[in-house]
Amino acid sequence: MAPPFRCPRSRLAPGSAVPPPLWPPPAAGLRALECCFEWARLLGRRLRRMDLLRGGAACARAMARLGAVRSHYCALLLAAALAVCAFYYLGSGRETFSSATKRLKEARAGAAAPTPPVPELARGSAAPASGAKAKNLEGGLAVPVDYHLLMMFTKAEHNAALQAKARVALRSLLRLAKFEPHEVLNLHFVSEEASREVAKALLRELLPPAAGFKCKVIFHDVAVLTDKLFPVVEAMQKYFSAGSGTYYSDSIFFLSVAMHQIMPKEILRIIQLDLDLKYKTNIRELFEEFDNFLPGAVIGIAREMQPVYRHTFWQFRHENPKTRVGDPPPEGLPGFNSGVMLLNLEAMRQSPLYGHLLEPAWVQQLADKYHFRGHLGDQDFFTMIGMEHPELFHVLDCTWNRQLCTWWRDHGYSDVFPAYFHCEGHVKIYHGNCNTPIPED
Repeated sequence: MAPPFRCPRSRLAPGSAVPPPLWPPPAAGLRALECCFEWARLLGRRLRRMDLLRGGAACARAMARLGAVRSHYCALLLAAALAVCAFYYLGSGRETFSSATKRLKEARAGAAAPTPPVPELARGSAAPASGAKAKNLEGGLAVPVDYHLLMMFTKAEHNAALQAKARVALRSLLRLAKFEPHEVLNLHFVSEEASREVAKALLRELLPPAAGFKCKVIFHDVAVLTDKLFPVVEAMQKYFSAGSGTYYSDSIFFLSVAMHQIMPKEILRIIQLDLDLKYKTNIRELFEEFDNFLPGAVIGIAREMQPVYRHTFWQFRHENPKTRVGDPPPEGLPGFNSGVMLLNLEAMRQSPLYGHLLEPAWVQQLADKYHFRGHLGDQDFFTMIGMEHPELFHVLDCTWNRQLCTWWRDHGYSDVFPAYFHCEGHVKIYHGNCNTPIPED
């Protein structure tokens, strides 16, 4: 007598939710079905051995023997019938038993083959929220996170002073920069061809092969960017540029104003930096300031630390003696300095208010209201709209842009200068504006 075939028991834990039907059925389900067919085969063999098909007295004796196990085998036959029904009706209803069996064999063959390695994700330029923890991929790999910095580097080929400033800035930035293995520092330079070669030479000198973090360098042609910028900023240039005319070449000094329209949509945040800076801390910490933006804020920027706009707004201040416009901090509105700017490009793209303020009619209306005529490009524009809509700006602490210029102290404002120039705290970035020497280490 053949030994009984034992089907494996279900391994579903008590109280577990029953998963939804799968098609094709999982291998475990097909193995259970095979068990049922095997029981049917064994039953047939036993029936043949008991001579049920021969009739007569032998049949009677076999029926007597079958009575003892009749209920057991009937239950098994019922289970086999239910399994067949489930196989055909709980699935998609479009496959036959033969096709499903073929797919099962193919799946088993594929499982036996070695799994190819998962290719490394390409480093995209999209930047998740800075300061947030990177999400993990399957297998524990972290999603690459991009940090974007942009610097203007033009007309540098024969400008030794500019090259010296760039060397100080890049050396201090790269020496103190620290990023996680999954993070990438993207350095953007806006330059013409000759200055591009100078920048490459500086980076070969200052960026060691084993920098300890991933770094990518991207060059943007200044002429191409100017072509894109000019239609956007042409109308505002006459209010914020030196001279009385609108010059095509001046457009590049308004890059930050329309950066959200120029840079690829995948870049969500970028920090624009002057070259006359010296870094005293890890630049990655500055990206964490994006997390402090209030709803509606699109730009992070520090206050101007001289009475520049006390002077520029003199007529408006004369007509409005109680205004805070041009007054020193903390209660006043001294204007902004564009040496360090955090640009939330995605917020700029989505802000209806900021979009309206770029329209020529709005620029003219505000310029007329404040009697504003400046010469500092984007800094003047941000200062003017900041007087009207301060909610667009996240004000950086002065230690992130510790300006050193004292020109206005010696040109008529020595009595109020200390109130603007005062800055407490550990300096994170020095700004040697108006060619002011930066303290040595």
